[in-house]
Amino acid sequence: MNKILSSVALSVLAFSANAEHHSLQVLREYWKYDEFLAAFPQQYALTEKLNKTVQADAIPLRAEQKKPVTISVVYPGQQVSDYWVRNISAFEQRLDELNIDYQINQVFTRPNVDLRQQSVSLMEALKSKSDYLVFTLDTTRHRKFIEHVLSTGKTKVILQNITTPLRDWEQHQPFMYVGFDHIQGTQLLIDHYKTRFPKGEFDYSVIYFSEGYISEARGTTFIDQMSRGGDYNLTSSYYTDASRESGYHATLNILKQNEEIDFIYACSTDVALGAVDALKETGRTDVFINGWGGGTAELEALEKNDLDVTVMRMNDDTGIAMAEAIKWDLQGEPVPTVYSGGFKLITSDADAKEVQSLKQKAFRYSNRD
Repeated sequence: MNKILSSVALSVLAFSANAEHHSLQVLREYWKYDEFLAAFPQQYALTEKLNKTVQADAIPLRAEQKKPVTISVVYPGQQVSDYWVRNISAFEQRLDELNIDYQINQVFTRPNVDLRQQSVSLMEALKSKSDYLVFTLDTTRHRKFIEHVLSTGKTKVILQNITTPLRDWEQHQPFMYVGFDHIQGTQLLIDHYKTRFPKGEFDYSVIYFSEGYISEARGTTFIDQMSRGGDYNLTSSYYTDASRESGYHATLNILKQNEEIDFIYACSTDVALGAVDALKETGRTDVFINGWGGGTAELEALEKNDLDVTVMRMNDDTGIAMAEAIKWDLQGEPVPTVYSGGFKLITSDADAKEVQSLKQKAFRYSNRD
């Protein structure tokens, strides 16, 4: 893997058949969301029940609490994307509505960068014997730590931003996987790109998130599907450090390598907005670019026609789902292993009233702050 030197280090991924095969092998280590629910009908029923509960008004906890529930949250929340901040806001507000007595300790870090800070915060959560730990799973380092926590059997682990159970953990899964399924969201963008660029030969590039599961699920899935039944030529792929600046530098390199590029597929909000910065600077209004997530910054960029399309998460659903799962657990009720919130594809020419309606649904708790 060659290195391009700039103020931000970027890894150029020469996407050979072997690299693609390896990436797809990584994805096969996980159950797909729909595949898992189909394999375990009892889980499907629980997930459907939770989804109905998430969409309904809160019903307070029935069980008596002898002490507050202790919750440790370690999130990669230092991003332009407001997903994580909104998620914790919805989580806390729903806990309040459920009349759950809780104490929460939260730490926001940069995604896959502040690993030392993550490790310190996670060890503190273990030492304090938190009832629940809310974390994420994206890298091998995350995986090893989670396995350590699972082996203790005391703190219950909620994995945020992932909805696909690891097959190796089949006998000892975390308390819950919750998020917006990366592959389902990516498929909406794939379908849109194939409609937007239906015939002829098109050149495109991919700007990944940092190296890890999210990049594989969003980026490799996109490349794999676009290579089937269409004339789409992948000219380059870049891993970034998941920041806006690295997305900017990746896009400048893309434009230097291929002036005829037709579209850029971005795997996250921050890198997408960095790409927008570069396209504006170079006057390349002809290059199509997507967002991923549909948070406040992306919706503003769509309104300005800086982004062409995004897949919008019904953001607060996952915070509500976590609160309801804890309530069910306190009441001695079974909790589903997986939960994925819903999506909506939005383009830059979407009706303003429709977008406002989606905002009201997606941010129904987090906009109260």
